[in-house]
Amino acid sequence: MPINIKNLGLTNYKDTLGAMKCFVNQLPTKDELWITEHYPIFTTGVNKKKSIIPKMNIPHLFVDRGGKITYHGPGQLIIYTLINIKENNLTIRQLVSLLENSIIDFLAKNKVNSYSKIEAPGVYIDEKKICSIGLRIKKNYAYHGLSFNIDMDTNPFTMIDPCGITGLKMAQLLDYNIQSTVEKCGKEIALIINKKLTLNYEQNNKN
Repeated sequence: MPINIKNLGLTNYKDTLGAMKCFVNQLPTKDELWITEHYPIFTTGVNKKKSIIPKMNIPHLFVDRGGKITYHGPGQLIIYTLINIKENNLTIRQLVSLLENSIIDFLAKNKVNSYSKIEAPGVYIDEKKICSIGLRIKKNYAYHGLSFNIDMDTNPFTMIDPCGITGLKMAQLLDYNIQSTVEKCGKEIALIINKKLTLNYEQNNKN
């Protein structure tokens, strides 16, 4: 399946969410990956039970993705995965695993060992979470995606229970002496995701 990769730069979360919804509603014929980072904002997904909203001078928004509360800010890579899961022969769980494995592969190339957890989607290093995943399916299209901490202010995470997990510590790429940018990491990870999607499609469409 052909896929477009777009670099949006630093964006407003609410505006980008609206653009994603418009994209899905148009029933596109080509999948897209959007690389971006956001101005500071807390977002809470549909599983908002027991989520504590912090009293900080940072906006908060309830959104339609899976999962609980998290934080987005500059220096955090966001890849929005606008993917037709039916056409790609994927279940939602398979897409989550594909995204997790893409981050794990990227970290392995940078000599950092990481892993995923069935019970708590995302990617972890020594029990610290470095990548979160939250998706929504509409008209067979997945939207929202992953957030991967590169070089950001992680203090706002201490004001919440990230992903609804009390005491969860957050990591970022800089902690492991890897200096990079959202744009550079985004391009590399998007290519890994694209390669995995292509391989999956080819394997499921052999004559």
